[in-house]
Amino acid sequence: MRNFHFAGRSTVHAQNAMVATSHPEAALAAIDVMRAGGTAVDAAVAACALLGVIEPQSTGIGGDCFALIQPKGEGKIVAYNGSGRAPMAATAEWYLERKIHSVPLTSAHAVSIPGAIDAWDTILRDHGKMGLDSLLQPAIKAAEEGYVVAPRIAFDWKNQFEKLKNGTNTGRYLLPHGKPAVAGDVIRQPELGKTLRAIARNGRDAFYSGEIAADMVETLRGIGGLHTLEDFAAHSTEATSPIGTVYKGHDVWQCPPNGPGITMLVMLNILSRFDLTKFKPLSIERFHLEAEAARIAYMMREQYIGDPAQVHVDVAGILAREFAEEHIKNIRMDRLLDLPNVAPPMNPSTVYITVVDKDRNVCSFINSIAHSFGSAIVSNKTGILLQNRAGGFRIQPGHPNCIAPGKRPLHTIIPSLATKNGRAVMPFGVMGGQYQPVGQSHVLTNILDYGCDVQEAIDMPRGLHYEGVYQLEDSVPAEIVEGLKKIGHKTTSVVAPLGGGQAIWIDWEKGTLTGGSDPRKDGCALGY
Repeated sequence: MRNFHFAGRSTVHAQNAMVATSHPEAALAAIDVMRAGGTAVDAAVAACALLGVIEPQSTGIGGDCFALIQPKGEGKIVAYNGSGRAPMAATAEWYLERKIHSVPLTSAHAVSIPGAIDAWDTILRDHGKMGLDSLLQPAIKAAEEGYVVAPRIAFDWKNQFEKLKNGTNTGRYLLPHGKPAVAGDVIRQPELGKTLRAIARNGRDAFYSGEIAADMVETLRGIGGLHTLEDFAAHSTEATSPIGTVYKGHDVWQCPPNGPGITMLVMLNILSRFDLTKFKPLSIERFHLEAEAARIAYMMREQYIGDPAQVHVDVAGILAREFAEEHIKNIRMDRLLDLPNVAPPMNPSTVYITVVDKDRNVCSFINSIAHSFGSAIVSNKTGILLQNRAGGFRIQPGHPNCIAPGKRPLHTIIPSLATKNGRAVMPFGVMGGQYQPVGQSHVLTNILDYGCDVQEAIDMPRGLHYEGVYQLEDSVPAEIVEGLKKIGHKTTSVVAPLGGGQAIWIDWEKGTLTGGSDPRKDGCALGY
């Protein structure tokens, strides 16, 4: 239990249903849907669509979506991969012939086909009671009538001003007064509202064919892109089985590659070899072990993970106990492992939504446009801000994540679900681009090793060992920072806090739900 003398958040408790999002309006929209008879999935889609308008730096219909769904909170879990693919004309040779050795992050080449709308449609078909026609209404209203900018969104808007000023159509759509929005501003996006209306009226096909798709293709080809109408028309969502591992008596589930959830599972496998309870949650030792586990797991990800539709990914081998044994056995508390640095691009903007409804349908749901404000390319007429997820591709023939026609890039977004004896215990996620596997491991070990409630676990100070530097939040105590330096860590303070996060704990015996939401964002958990 938190000390009420100090600033903080209480956990949120309810019996019927619960949602946790990064914005209060989205949480309220989800609750409204469930009160009207909708499922957890209906609620998640309504919340996500709204977030695509009111949290534009993080998500939108120009991005991708992954989800884990467990009907009734028991039995089979379905993993949905709503990530988009590279254009069919995108070959490594095409780029190398033009001496392009990495994908420019604000170019048309960084834009993979947006997968979100098809993912929402697919998940609703399988697990929803409502359609896009009703669930998009809160988003339409916000776009057409306006929404009030929240503080964290304003913070990100200001930080991305130069990017938006130099983007394609971003000045017109996202800098209406020639400067970043500030907290309390009212923003309207009538073009996006019109687009959402068309999708609500005509379904997912309105996005992937016809005038909307044509405008996206025209915009992208006008600035050098390789996209075609056929690329949009061919897009589809994959429904598959999750992958998992066991930690502290709980099964922990992730979407399979090309999702990067396997990175988090490898981290848990490494951390399971150590007794974290011997160390305080805020201690040099705990932060050091987390960093070493992350360094091994991220190195693995860069070496072995790509789109399994085009490259072999040995999931079973990577999740085996003996994987990376030579590194694990060399972990010491007084020095760093000698490992190569891996440096995929950071992309810290995402929304994560978790929902549990009255029937205990469980939804772990994540949607992203990759980097903050994505590619900084807005389609000419539709108001759609396009992701730059293809910026995660390598242009290195033979690399598992090398760009190729119709290939899905190695992702960063990972919804997670913890179960026990086949029953859902906690759908959860941590936003923040490359931080997500570390963030999820941090939150989960806070709960299972240190006995934190979901809110305490989310609040706990964070760090990310990345590109050879330990990036630490200002809340990490100075003595821990100094101790990490003595071991050999290079440390730095992060400009923005690391990620965000939401979680819902399900108590089957009491019949209650407990929610938490990250104070690093503007959102909250709500239940009834």
